[in-house]
Amino acid sequence: MLDRFGPAPDNGAHIREGMRAYLDYNATAPLRPEARTAMMRALDTLGNPSSVHAEGRAARALVERARTQVAALVGASPRQVTFTSGGTEANATVLTPAWSRNGVPLKLRHLVVSAVEHPSVLSGGRFPQDRVHQAPVDGDGVVDLAALATVLDRLDGPALVSVMGANNETGVIQPVAGVVACVHPRGGIVHSDAVQVAGRVPVDIGALGVDVLTLSSHKLGGPQGAGAIVRRGGAAEFAPLVTGGGQETRVRAGTENVAAIAGFGAAAASSIHDTAEEKRLRSLSADLERIVGNEAVIFGRGVPRLPQTVCFGLAGMSAETAVIALDLAGVAVSSGAACSSGKVGPSHVLTAMGVGDDVSRSAIRLSLGWDSAEEHLDSFSKVWADVLERAR
Repeated sequence: MLDRFGPAPDNGAHIREGMRAYLDYNATAPLRPEARTAMMRALDTLGNPSSVHAEGRAARALVERARTQVAALVGASPRQVTFTSGGTEANATVLTPAWSRNGVPLKLRHLVVSAVEHPSVLSGGRFPQDRVHQAPVDGDGVVDLAALATVLDRLDGPALVSVMGANNETGVIQPVAGVVACVHPRGGIVHSDAVQVAGRVPVDIGALGVDVLTLSSHKLGGPQGAGAIVRRGGAAEFAPLVTGGGQETRVRAGTENVAAIAGFGAAAASSIHDTAEEKRLRSLSADLERIVGNEAVIFGRGVPRLPQTVCFGLAGMSAETAVIALDLAGVAVSSGAACSSGKVGPSHVLTAMGVGDDVSRSAIRLSLGWDSAEEHLDSFSKVWADVLERAR
């Protein structure tokens, strides 16, 4: 029955041959060869990782190897890593009032998030909506620490505060250690969505001081459908979201997705921060900024950003038209975030930054990664002028 659809397209091969230019790594990265190999080996491994027989132990070994690899990516120990089905589930799990320290409930009455968080954080997790508050950002999209302190001081009790490591749309890096310094003296807990920052700039959970951070496999070049919660050693504990079994040391019930987790681990090991790779991506991003031209507004240009993200706007341009035209010309980009199916519209991130509607609606995000090359930029450059004219 499925034969009538023909073979699945080999998108990785298309990218390598220059048939298409993929500039949307912040949405998802192409699967790394190392991850593919690890997944195929895992698929050939029989056994439930919770079983005590030889087959079960073989599957368990794959999960624990991946746990070690993911822990190393963020400077943690393996016992601090809990696997989930992705970044969204990881965020939903930790965004709960039910935290405790040494068995004593912390009674977190409020959740405070930055105004530019991912929708899975803005939704508030398990907090009642009337207990979710936003901390503003400045014109570059950086969380205002003084305003955050004011928000916290107005609350009637300690809060869980969630501020991402780097924004998925603009690439702007947040002062997470500064957030910790603001929150911990007030008795609060700090979570950081590190989905975009891990593997792109150095991340060390101990140095940051956050209580918990969350990760996603497919942003690193691993498979979709795997993520992780990483707790800092000695930090407080949260109540599980998915209960029922004893898997993941009773933090997340359900049989582990061994193949996806194995791929996640391999991708994490291949994504350990490399200064030369960061320099290469920064150079490519600078080339992209030159291609889009001086007329473009580069969001977050004056503050630290991820080395491979360029988000820009051009007044009078239709982002929707530009994205479609670029796609037809063989170039894959995003308009803002790509977390809702078919989403093309005003960005809550740019709105929070005070960007006007005309420019906000023109925003295009270009993002690079491990398989990006000059030829992809050349493809974009060859069609950009014509696409811009049509979009206007």
